[in-house]
Amino acid sequence: MLQNSDIHIRDPFVLPIMAENQYYLYGTTGPEAWTALATGIDYYTSTDLQNWNGPFPAFRPPAGFWSDRNYWAPEVRFYRATYYLFATFKAEGVCRGTQILAADSPRGPFLPISDGPITPRDWECLDGTLFVDATEQPWMVFCHEWVQVGDGEICALRLSDDLKTAVGQPQLLFRASEAPWAQEINSKGRRGYVTDGPWLHRLTNGELIILWSSFSSGGYTIGVAKSASGEISGPWQQVPEPLYSGDGGHCMTFRSFDGQLLLALHRPNPSPDERPQFIPLRENGSSLQIV
Repeated sequence: MLQNSDIHIRDPFVLPIMAENQYYLYGTTGPEAWTALATGIDYYTSTDLQNWNGPFPAFRPPAGFWSDRNYWAPEVRFYRATYYLFATFKAEGVCRGTQILAADSPRGPFLPISDGPITPRDWECLDGTLFVDATEQPWMVFCHEWVQVGDGEICALRLSDDLKTAVGQPQLLFRASEAPWAQEINSKGRRGYVTDGPWLHRLTNGELIILWSSFSSGGYTIGVAKSASGEISGPWQQVPEPLYSGDGGHCMTFRSFDGQLLLALHRPNPSPDERPQFIPLRENGSSLQIV
């Protein structure tokens, strides 16, 4: 049995399954996050978010799979009777992108449903997440990476109903520098503003927000953007103060089996110290705040 402090992952994602009284935890395998080769994507299970079994394999690359590194930010969603895995992949000389895989179970094995990533092939992209709008239209919201565009972007891309193909071109939602708290970084001589880990959350009053990560004076940071229209098209307005600025981020929200809204994130950000953390949240008018 493992504790949260024993699990070295980044970008934690929790899928609660009430019928099993189980939480499924996925994430970027910490020791493989920055290394040349990746073995796959794993999951852990728990009944209390403190004691975990695992890791168990959710995805192992099939023969001929195009990517061999940077298996980042997996999320698993139940959509139209199927479990879908969204994850970031990369190969030498090939742009990083989000691909969608499917399985009949949250345990996998997940297999690709398309030939390569859904994100544009000539864009460096990461951290795709599923959003279904009020008309039941599926979208992928993802990051156009700062290493290519300088000022990292968060974009939305319509998907076909079976999630196998993109429909039309990506729509720019906002850039990292639009947030007053975001600070430019200098990494290996390259300067820019980072966008990471978008997560859409519909408040009980119907308003739509995006939680996303970048860097501030507090290190790795989670900010909030609000849709003025309540729809994916926005326009998107940045909340001036971040939600969390304690050198932790790449978050998502979920409800525990007793109904508590929780924020999942990794903290701290530097490797090899990243660990999953689960922090209580509450709605505060038209945004969220940490309890």
